[in-house]
Amino acid sequence: MSPLPVTSTAAGVLGLIYLVLAARVVANRFKSGASLGDGGTGTVPAGQEHTVPLLVACRSHANFAEYVPIALLLLGLNEVRGAPHWLMLTLAAALVAARVLHPIGMGRKVPNAFRGGGTILTFTVVGVASLALLVR
Repeated sequence: MSPLPVTSTAAGVLGLIYLVLAARVVANRFKSGASLGDGGTGTVPAGQEHTVPLLVACRSHANFAEYVPIALLLLGLNEVRGAPHWLMLTLAAALVAARVLHPIGMGRKVPNAFRGGGTILTFTVVGVASLALLVR
């Protein structure tokens, strides 16, 4: 059996999602002609998210990059420390689901279940994985 099978599988899936999000940034840069930054859009009022695709793509990609590394680290540490397999599978599946849902919701008017659900699931994974490490 390979070391960290659940974390490794989750990391592989999440790596592919990261590439999709990066490709969306590149595609939107070509469309907008912006080679750097978000096209100067700045702050976008709630309900207008769909009008700034480059900013949405940049923030979806960046949000993923902000949360996934700590979540994967916490998953890996729990797996190394012998967390129950069911817990590892649940946390990994929830993290993957969260990181698919969140970018779907980023370009939609808020509030929406995709963005909110992705955020809540991500926070739940980080919180549960953190507490599990402290309890062990």
